[in-house]
Order: sequence, then structure tokens, then C-alpha cells
Amino acid sequence: MFRAALIQMRVEGGQPAANLDRALALIDQAARRGCQLVVLPECMPLGWTHPSARQAAEPVPGGLVFERLRQAALKQRLYVCSGLVERSGERLYNSAILLNPDGELLLRHRKINELDIGHDLYALGDQVQTVETPLGRLGLMICADAFVRGQAISRTLGFMGAQVILSPSSWAVPADHDHDREPYGQLWLDNYCPVARDFALWIIGVSNVGWITGGPWQGRRCIGCSLVVGPDGKAVLQGRYGVDAEEILVAEIEPQPRPAQGTGWEDLWRKRDLG
Repeated sequence: MFRAALIQMRVEGGQPAANLDRALALIDQAARRGCQLVVLPECMPLGWTHPSARQAAEPVPGGLVFERLRQAALKQRLYVCSGLVERSGERLYNSAILLNPDGELLLRHRKINELDIGHDLYALGDQVQTVETPLGRLGLMICADAFVRGQAISRTLGFMGAQVILSPSSWAVPADHDHDREPYGQLWLDNYCPVARDFALWIIGVSNVGWITGGPWQGRRCIGCSLVVGPDGKAVLQGRYGVDAEEILVAEIEPQPRPAQGTGWEDLWRKRDLG
């Protein structure tokens, strides 16, 4: 079992220095609360689809943001997962990284199921990966990767043995969205819960908060509601809603044993369905 911190932080569009300083301060707080893993939102340095990416995106590995996060992982002796905006040659990617307590890059995922409005800015990834760690086998996806048709990306991570899927996200609503009339989050429950149940794994989705100040969705609100779903397919933790709902959520994660080598997932599903 380990403690995971969902860092539901405010992200200011096009303000990498302010966002990085905020992220590092919240990582320090999470470490003081005994967390072994922290998860930060999608496109943490710049904000999702913010046009500043064309000038401010950095290489991964490399770049100031990557290096500061690497130093934080090393200093606090914990795992750091964060969304980044990656420059690779002439292309930009909506990426996520996982660093270990030695500051080593374990995984880099480039978002595959980017919304259409992001295609002008980001190139698309073409692979999914998992990695074995002392916390369990971890996999990465980003936001809308979760609801690709048939949950193909998250299910592929399940077939690859992931015990915990980490998903930096940026969940946004129109400015006039009424949370009381239409509570936010059903989309993620509909796509996280079946996969978590079918593969007996955990899914951790972490969204930022704050106004979107540039790009196709300028004027919308990012509203948190970060979510943990357990291996029984039920939500065990959800963050507050709102542009000002910055907080650190802490979840106790107990990865489930993976099936023995040669055991088909179809057999496990059949056993679960039969009780």
C-alpha cells in the first residue's frame, strides 16, 4: 500500500514560472503528508491548448520544467507524474511523465486521443507503456485517452499488467455550467469504473482548476473533481468542484496482485461474472 497525492492545482494559461512554483510548493506539502507518489494535471506548465505552447514548449527530457520536477522527485524521494507540453523537433506533444525518487524518467506518454480542437497545436502519440516499480506496475494516459472507443487505451494498459493507471487531466465546463443541476463527472465514472473493475486496477485522474484564458476553449472553467476509482470499479475519492477548488487529495492505494502468467483476462472476467 502507498499514499498518492492528487494535486488539484490552479493552472494559469501561459504562465510557466508561476505554475511551476505552485506545483513545487504543493509537492513539498504532499511529501510532508507522507505521500510516495504525486500526480499533477495535464499541460501543467502552460494550460491545455494555450497558444503560448508554440513558443514555450520544452524538450522532454530536458528543459527547465522537467529539470525542476526531476529535482523535486530526488529531493523529496517520491514519484512525480505530471502533464507537460513537449517540443520534439518541429512538433509539439501533449505529454505526461513519470519520474522515480532517483529523478529518473520511467515513462513518457504522448496523448493519443486528443480532442479535435487540439489537433492544430499537438501532434498525436502512438504508443502506451507500463513500468514495474516498488509501488506496483504503473501506466500512463492523459485525459480524453480514457474515453477512446471501447476504452481501448486504458484496457490496453490493463492487458499490459497495469495495477495503477495515472491520468493527468484538464476537465473543463462552459462558463455557465450549473453543478447543482448537472453534477460534473459522470463521463469519467462511465469510463474509469468498468475498466477498473474488469482489470482489478486503480485509476487516478487529476484535473487542474482555474479559467482557460487562451485557445479554442477560452472562457471555459477548469473545475477539478479529480477522481480515484478502486479495483472494485467504485469511486473512492473525488475532489471539490470549482475554479477556486485548489487542494491536495490523498488516497491510500493498494495495488491488487496481477493474474498468474498464462491466465487469460477473459477467464478472470468469467469468474467475476459468476461470483
